[in-house]
Amino acid sequence: MNLHITGHHVQITPAIRDYVNSKMERVTKHFDHVIDVNVIMSVEKLRQKVEATVHVRGRDIFCESTEEDMYAAIDTLIDKLDRTIIKHKEKGLSHRHDDVSLKPQSPE
Repeated sequence: MNLHITGHHVQITPAIRDYVNSKMERVTKHFDHVIDVNVIMSVEKLRQKVEATVHVRGRDIFCESTEEDMYAAIDTLIDKLDRTIIKHKEKGLSHRHDDVSLKPQSPE
């Protein structure tokens, strides 16, 4: 997994980078086919905004979060990403398992 973190009007400190990296491990526990993650952090007056684009096989997943604290914004972003990736994973599994095993067998 490639993790790219950029900041607009905010300096990315090693503490923030480590915090985002440790939180992203939660996402990769549920879905290990994550190819690339782009995280953009920005500050506009008193709003801390964090956006993430996760590139998985066949799809790009985008989530964003706005809070008063940067760490709270990262936490809510990871919660949103986690829910969205689990939904994507379940959708893929349901498509894969919708073949013969769920269809009623006709008596021959």
